[in-house]
Amino acid sequence: MNNQKYFLYARKSTDVEDKQVLSIEAQIVELRTFAKKEGLTIIEELVEKKSAKVPGRKIFNSMLDRIVKGEAQGIVSWHPDRLARNSVDGGRIIYLLDTGQLAALKFPQFWFESTPQGKFMLNIAFGQSKYYIDSLSENVKRGLRQKARRGEYSGIAPLGYINDLRTKTVVVDKHQAKIVRQAFELYAQGNSRLEDISSFLAQHNITSRNGKPLKRDRISFILSNPFYVGLFSYAKELYEGKHQPVISKKIFDQVQVVLKQKSRPHYKTKNEPQPYCGLLRCSSCGFMITGENKVKHQKNGNEHHYVYYRCTKKSKIVKCEEPCIRQEALDEQVVPLLQKFSLRSDWANSLLNQLEQDTTKSAHTSVAFVQETENTIQAIQTKLQRLLDSYLEQDIDREAYLEKKAGLLGEKKTLTEKIARLEQKRTGWVEPMREWIKAAAKLPKIARESDLISKKVAATEIFGSNLVLAFGKVRPVLSFRPQKHWFAVPSAKEKIREISESCVVVPPTGFEPVLPH
Repeated sequence: MNNQKYFLYARKSTDVEDKQVLSIEAQIVELRTFAKKEGLTIIEELVEKKSAKVPGRKIFNSMLDRIVKGEAQGIVSWHPDRLARNSVDGGRIIYLLDTGQLAALKFPQFWFESTPQGKFMLNIAFGQSKYYIDSLSENVKRGLRQKARRGEYSGIAPLGYINDLRTKTVVVDKHQAKIVRQAFELYAQGNSRLEDISSFLAQHNITSRNGKPLKRDRISFILSNPFYVGLFSYAKELYEGKHQPVISKKIFDQVQVVLKQKSRPHYKTKNEPQPYCGLLRCSSCGFMITGENKVKHQKNGNEHHYVYYRCTKKSKIVKCEEPCIRQEALDEQVVPLLQKFSLRSDWANSLLNQLEQDTTKSAHTSVAFVQETENTIQAIQTKLQRLLDSYLEQDIDREAYLEKKAGLLGEKKTLTEKIARLEQKRTGWVEPMREWIKAAAKLPKIARESDLISKKVAATEIFGSNLVLAFGKVRPVLSFRPQKHWFAVPSAKEKIREISESCVVVPPTGFEPVLPH
């Protein structure tokens, strides 16, 4: 009988390379049978579920420390690759064998004795395990690079998309993609902060896992992700994806310009930004209106919290005398401004019905322009292939290759979108029109509720940066004229008594808007 004490060590990795080896339960059953057959004394069974390709396994290191202390003299395991797949752990086992602190290793499928020849063969087994894991890693990377070249995205789908496990592709999440597109369009106007976009997404139930609004860094990452225009980055190289874009290249480029303009260090202010910050300007000096918290302490110990909006008074040449205004008073003035542009529900339903009829109209195309653009796209594709050949022949370095490739892919994406816009020239207005009708019909509800962020978003959509605060009164600047679709609503309300309601909703000239000259 063997009087030495042994640890039974079983390991199962979660990595791909270990999917074909025995499960932990099977290892333990086999090792118990083997130990009983060999007459080995097992003092403890140790189970670990962690990869051995890098050092740092807690249970494994603890086992070796206990062997050094003399608690046991040997290890029973299924195979040497269960003990080590990296040179550090393998070298530590061989060192313990050299010093005699580890007397024996027992494997059902691998013969070993603590002799020079045995340790040499053990070292080869550890080396083979490391070579296998290294080769597997390279094979996986090569496979992922090939998938990227085919336009197949291998990562977790970003917000607005989902991973289709059946087809192993990335497909559009129709509900979230619509909200993401609206967030891009809102930020592209240049009047919103990252916090505003986070609040906008939170209103549509897009939050972090703990239910809190997404942080600035996450919003910035979303807005700068080329995945939304049909491109994606792998290993710092840009590829053209097969997935469906949800954002136009034009909107995406506008967002990048705004992000660059606002990419200044963010410092947390003493007073956190209030909902109506960024909406109004001071009529006297033209600087933005900011909000701050004020606390009123009463003698009886009660505290009352208020929010006041005032001019930032940053002008060095104008002494601003504009007074501050309470948030409640400001809100009371914003509400009628929104209601003025709200769309009656019956009008909204009539417009939507007419819109459904117009969606059946086919779009006219310009064959010559489309053909010319397609030829240009084909020329760009040829340039991309030549660029790749030059890179493989080492005629240009990697940095120049990546820069040129990104530029050509961006140009190709822009031309592709031009063809799509041209082919849908007369029907491309339908979806924006439908969204505007729904937004205008929502205004009464937004005005009634207490969600100030929603009111700010709606006011920004209508007025942009054309609202000023003049001696406690909110009004548009004198030169402000709403966009045609917003201007039509109050104009129609004024004319309702003069002409037929049907002509107000759909003019005799037709429903389809006149294209700009």
